[in-house]
Amino acid sequence: MYDDGVQFHNVGDVRSIEGRDGELLQRVPEAVRTELNDGAQSRMRHPAGVELRFVPDGSATVTLSTVPGGSAGENTVRVFWGPIQGSTEVVVGSEPTAIEVSLPETLADLEPSAVEDLAFDPRVCRLRPSGEHRGGPIAYHGLEGDVRPPREDELPDRRYLAYGTSITEGEMALGEHLTYVSQTARRLDADPINLGSCGTAYCDAAMADHIAERDDWDIATLAISVNMVGSFSPEEFRDRAERLIDRVASAHPENPVVAVTIFRNSRDVCRRADPEGLCEQFRAELREVVAETPHENVSLLEGPDLLPTIDGLTADLVHPGDNAMITMGETLATELESLLAD
Repeated sequence: MYDDGVQFHNVGDVRSIEGRDGELLQRVPEAVRTELNDGAQSRMRHPAGVELRFVPDGSATVTLSTVPGGSAGENTVRVFWGPIQGSTEVVVGSEPTAIEVSLPETLADLEPSAVEDLAFDPRVCRLRPSGEHRGGPIAYHGLEGDVRPPREDELPDRRYLAYGTSITEGEMALGEHLTYVSQTARRLDADPINLGSCGTAYCDAAMADHIAERDDWDIATLAISVNMVGSFSPEEFRDRAERLIDRVASAHPENPVVAVTIFRNSRDVCRRADPEGLCEQFRAELREVVAETPHENVSLLEGPDLLPTIDGLTADLVHPGDNAMITMGETLATELESLLAD
């Protein structure tokens, strides 16, 4: 999606906001969002993986605000130049906040040989909103300055799509670049598409159809889903997981589709957390779905193998902290690279 010379990455729709200036950026089209479960409808308006990208000629100023009413009242917007982390971090609250950027002199003076193997060109400004516990919905108020959207040759030529829970959305990572989705994409030289849905990854039919109908990804992971443990029976989970995998894999027979069992969490390691062994029941159901699928492009990864111990988890023993996210990204990227190479 493009406007004002800006590429809005991981943005599926731009909506007006009743009683407020600015345009709300959401991750899926409105027709998809309204068909999701109630909680997911809200989560798709949180900016996990959303970026505003442009190449400035001189300085440029982007104005953003955080829409009140979400779980977080502000976003920390970090400026990256291609793969290079900038020094600018701006806290964006409910009032429109101006973020001024210009290409650092050091990056304007790079030797061509220094950038030829980079997935992103360092001239591409990337505004990456994120905040603790995932920043609230974000609104765009406009741009001043001379900018253009990035060209295809300035961006990665691969795209990695991730669906899952708050772990995928990146709940406890202290920056968008530290989520396992971003960490995996970086190691794959890929552009991340984050469709994580905090607390609400229920494998909705509308999400299955949306991922299937997209034509902008090369490999996808479906991390499903600790959110369904205790809210759905194993049989209901199996039906929904099977529908999601079948719909996505059949629409993209040449693209690897990787189902990921439930990541290691408190139910696995706390003595009284899961006396019925529900997490393992759900993992077993997903294993059977993958074993029985007719689609050759579907494979399975065990979530606990991506983080073999609780080292790096946060104190709830569910959400990965920064160190765990990095470990997951390293391990997952190795697995996905081998599939892309086949």
